[in-house]
Amino acid sequence: MATRLNVSTHKFRYYALLSFFTALAAACVLFIPYIIAGDGVMYYYGDFNAQEIPFYQMVHGSIQNGQLGWSYTTDLGCDLLSSYSFYLMGSPFFWITLLFPNSFVPYLIGPLLILKFAFSSLSAFIYLQRYVKNKSFAVLGGILYAFSGFSIYNIFFFHFHEPMIVFPLLLAALDSFLYEKRRGIFALAVFAGCVVNYYFFAGQALFVAIYYLMLALTKTFRFRLKEFFLLALEVIIGFAAAAFILLPSVLGLMGNPRLNSLPNGWNSLVHSSPQRYWLSVLAFLFPADMPAFPVFTPQSNCKWASVAGWLPLFGMTGMIAYLQTRKRDWLKKLITLLILFAFVPVLNSMFQLLNSSIYYARWYYMLVLLAILATVRAVEDNEVNWNRAIAWSVGLTVGAAALIGFMPNTVENEDGTTETTIGVQATFDRFWIYVLMAMISLLAFVLILKKFHGRSPHFEIASISGVLAVALTVSTFNICTGYLSSSSTETIKRDILNLGDNVKLDGLEKSRCDFYECVDNTAMYWKIQSINCFQSSVSSSIMEFYNALGITRDVASRPETENYGLRALLSCRYLFDYKYDNDNEDCSFTYENGKTKMPYWKQIKTINNFTVYENECYIPMGFVYDSYITQEEFERISTSHRSEAILNAMVLTKEQMEKYSEITGYDKEDYSVLYGEEPDNFESETDSYLYGGDYYTEQCKKLAASSCTEFRYTKTGFEAQYKNDSGEALMFFSIPYSDGFSAKINGKPVQIEKVNYGFMAVKLPAQSECDIVFSYETPGFLTGVKISLSALAAFILYMTAVVGFGIRKKKKAELRCKNQEIAD
Repeated sequence: MATRLNVSTHKFRYYALLSFFTALAAACVLFIPYIIAGDGVMYYYGDFNAQEIPFYQMVHGSIQNGQLGWSYTTDLGCDLLSSYSFYLMGSPFFWITLLFPNSFVPYLIGPLLILKFAFSSLSAFIYLQRYVKNKSFAVLGGILYAFSGFSIYNIFFFHFHEPMIVFPLLLAALDSFLYEKRRGIFALAVFAGCVVNYYFFAGQALFVAIYYLMLALTKTFRFRLKEFFLLALEVIIGFAAAAFILLPSVLGLMGNPRLNSLPNGWNSLVHSSPQRYWLSVLAFLFPADMPAFPVFTPQSNCKWASVAGWLPLFGMTGMIAYLQTRKRDWLKKLITLLILFAFVPVLNSMFQLLNSSIYYARWYYMLVLLAILATVRAVEDNEVNWNRAIAWSVGLTVGAAALIGFMPNTVENEDGTTETTIGVQATFDRFWIYVLMAMISLLAFVLILKKFHGRSPHFEIASISGVLAVALTVSTFNICTGYLSSSSTETIKRDILNLGDNVKLDGLEKSRCDFYECVDNTAMYWKIQSINCFQSSVSSSIMEFYNALGITRDVASRPETENYGLRALLSCRYLFDYKYDNDNEDCSFTYENGKTKMPYWKQIKTINNFTVYENECYIPMGFVYDSYITQEEFERISTSHRSEAILNAMVLTKEQMEKYSEITGYDKEDYSVLYGEEPDNFESETDSYLYGGDYYTEQCKKLAASSCTEFRYTKTGFEAQYKNDSGEALMFFSIPYSDGFSAKINGKPVQIEKVNYGFMAVKLPAQSECDIVFSYETPGFLTGVKISLSALAAFILYMTAVVGFGIRKKKKAELRCKNQEIAD
């Protein structure tokens, strides 16, 4: 039959296209129903709705508008490149969206996701095809990779699939370097991996090092020192070529508290939650659990940790079968080593540069690819004992399900009574559905194996069909559960998506907004400024500021209403409260009596079913203090009052107080008490601060009266005008400090000071009209571009040398042959 998969008659291209288009068709079947249900937009839940879609649209709009440096619609303001290089700036899929109008971007998310699944299958095929005789098994492996548990789990994180695509290509490039002696490809692969996502590349670099060492130590290839140095050179060139995006990203993240936790103590050797050991095994025995809704190990504290790896139809059976063979090759040893990495916290953290601030297993796609390689090699090996492998796989699956599902569990109720239930899973229904799907999948595999194994091409066709059927069924359940659990989808569809033009308020373009218990990043959807932001890769200055005020800022900025003074400081003028079909007082900005949960806010109108309130104590952007205190003085204030206290005086370092003593009134003798042996004896003005009521409103009015007459953002920063009728002063801007900013007043460069634990101030000349201009350039970008161009030049020279050496070698070989013929 013409449709039969015959490796002797079909070329590599046929199987590559088969891998790509099979996954593409399956992804269409999986996702198009949700795109239709979303009126053309692929919605899911959680981060997918609140981050991935608005990030794409907001950054897309910024780039199209020529704002390539500073993003004032990300939190209080951030560098665009460093803040979004983790999410999308290095993704080729994102850059495709620039061909379309901004309003189209949300409608491209679904098609892009479908393409990502197709390319995941293709890239895995490219790597796997080297290790199988029958290329249709590589097609099977590509589909397994694209629809693996890790891939389905991480639909929640839309930007995780790009590293999944790059990783098999990175290994394929290394194999090509080692076995075919092809030069230059690995440098390109390193460059691509680093550009696509620097965080994942750190783990990929570690894996490649382990992979290379394992191949060398098992003598899988012949080690030559010359080749090693060439390989190292390609790594350096590829890595350096990515400097244009890598260097700004590293500089932008320095100081982020989420990156400052190194392994320490027993927590580096033993997981703090024993359930994580179970989860690492269950992740390969059962279909992917759901981020935010873990069912197997509810107390493992592994929400969003990406602990998933199940293979549709095969589960762990194929990998177990391969591990049970007598062969002791590099693959078996490498899988065993990675299992050890999964169980030891310090080793696990190595895949994220030893960052131990939070547990993640976001490198499991690497283990998944090796499990797939073991699986496809096992199904091609006629000596594999499948009965034993199936017995182990079924035994592990049934045993784990029985232990979790039937274990007695005694819990204490709120009234102090105890209750004993059966099962330690989070929810009864979902748990047993997962168990049932895993068991039916294993049964389907057994039936296919018994009926078709050894009968080519029937086994290949049946296996691929079985994988697709199981993958689509299981994935549909998982995605549908997430889709239906979303509390944001209908709100976004009805009142947020592409409705920013309806938000018309006076001075909106130069003031910030607050969103009370609304869908995260609503402001990004509308491309307006907000003090609320669900984004973890923000400026370290923002983190420093919130930490100084005793306000938690981890993955999002969501200041509590108790910190109402913060709104005035940050020039927050409007507050949005979503009112549609919501009678829950906890989700409303007003109490039952109509009083607002923060003082001095008044209701003004309704937009897109959001009730809008205006801050009666609004302070415009850019204002002058008449009082200054040191950080040591400010830290004496209770954290409950700091958001108000910072309105009374600008907070400076000791050195700044002394530097601007003519403005601050710093007296070295007076302050010697504060910095002496008895600092408590220092009399600070902070001791006399009053809070709330008339004192708060009067302070806000005073600062508002000393604010800029004009303020506007530009494509390269911002500008302001101020008439200074008095002496020299420091003007404060609640825009996060960054080394990328430079400032001029009336055309003359001035120094920018970091004040109030993370913001900017400049010195104003006395008795003058001040035209203030702040310009921004991404720190490290130009230097990175220069390094990248140098790396490009080095790559060209390297490839020229490689080609020249190859030509010379070929000519020598031809000459040798001619001489041999003459001699004969």
